[in-house]
Amino acid sequence: MNTKILFRSSILFFFCMISIQAQEVLTIEEAMKIALENNFEIKIAKNNTKISETNVTIGNAGMLPTATASVVDNNSITNSTQVRQDGTSTSLDNAKNNNLTYGVSLGWTVFDGMRMFARLDQLKELQKLGDTELKRTILMKIGQVNSAYYDLVQQQQQLVALDTTIVISKQRLDLAKNRFTIGKASKLEVLNAQVDLNTDMVALLRQKESYANSKILLNQHLARDPKINFTVTDEVTVDNKLLFADLLDLAQKQNPALELQVINKRIAELELKQIKADRYPVVNLTSGYNFTESQSSLGFTSENSSRGFTYGFNASLNIFDGFNQNRNEKVAKLQIENSKIAIEQQNMILNTQLSTAFQTYLTNLELIELEDSNESIAKQNLEITLDKFRIGTITTLEFRTAQLNYVNAKVRQSNAVYQAKLSEIALKELAGNISF
Repeated sequence: MNTKILFRSSILFFFCMISIQAQEVLTIEEAMKIALENNFEIKIAKNNTKISETNVTIGNAGMLPTATASVVDNNSITNSTQVRQDGTSTSLDNAKNNNLTYGVSLGWTVFDGMRMFARLDQLKELQKLGDTELKRTILMKIGQVNSAYYDLVQQQQQLVALDTTIVISKQRLDLAKNRFTIGKASKLEVLNAQVDLNTDMVALLRQKESYANSKILLNQHLARDPKINFTVTDEVTVDNKLLFADLLDLAQKQNPALELQVINKRIAELELKQIKADRYPVVNLTSGYNFTESQSSLGFTSENSSRGFTYGFNASLNIFDGFNQNRNEKVAKLQIENSKIAIEQQNMILNTQLSTAFQTYLTNLELIELEDSNESIAKQNLEITLDKFRIGTITTLEFRTAQLNYVNAKVRQSNAVYQAKLSEIALKELAGNISF
């Protein structure tokens, strides 16, 4: 481009940078940190993880004894008549009777077919399930933050491209007016230049609207006030060294969706163990210390009290329950089989997603090189066309075509880089390998 355009673009860029520096410069690292602290879904997932962790206790598994304190106080007022063996009788109206019992009892299941141990292991697996759900939520939300952030970067780049084309359109309008003044151009050329400038300004306004809405969306992902103003960095760096074999190996080890299916299989196996425990006897130890006091207004004994220690055990064994035990075990085994099928299905889905995403990634890397070349060619073409337009050897239509080709090339190049970054993010999310 000629020196005058470069000078005007530099001035415009300078004032844009002053405006940007007056705002908060949000880096991708800061955005991810804010999301990890503020995002509502991540907070909920963290609390669910704490719930699962809190549930992992030997008491919740049924391994500890239970102690119960109780008080029972029964009172009555009755009209009573007692007839003795010798035929005599005694009657009393409004006879008061009282029976008070209070004490502490202790119960402990000492054997239940190993159900309590299977239950404890299941609680631990449920904790792992919560941890994996949290990991999946974090990966998904961090992926969304990355996508929204780099979308904002490429829209910011498009704003710069549109600013540049407006500078060119304004210079074209000035040239057309000068040429019309000295009689070397018609009024039509001035009007066409004005219409094209207005068109560029409309495109710029639309892009500013899109840019502002994208900021609001990113603020939503960060769970903060949508009115917070900020700017982002002006470059997107794409990792062009990803290898499919490495990604597949990582995905097999740490993809959250696959991990969830593996944990669900283990939970189903432990559920079968608990069901099989019903084939064994259940032995409970019982003990307690009780106080009993009773008062009666009629009878041979008017007052009675006792206190003391009680102990014993009880055992029970399911002998026949209408074949429900066999049915429950069959259902549990089918659940395990379903979990195995789910793991195979998730493996296939994961391989398919990785394969398609990696192919898209490779295509986008090639598109970056192609669009870089197209942008360079379009820039050279615009410089030559502008020089020819200044001396009047080409038409305004040819000039406008070159100008639009340059803007479109800039936009396509920016979009190619953005799409490649999205592919990189998708691959790392599938591999469970997004850095945060």
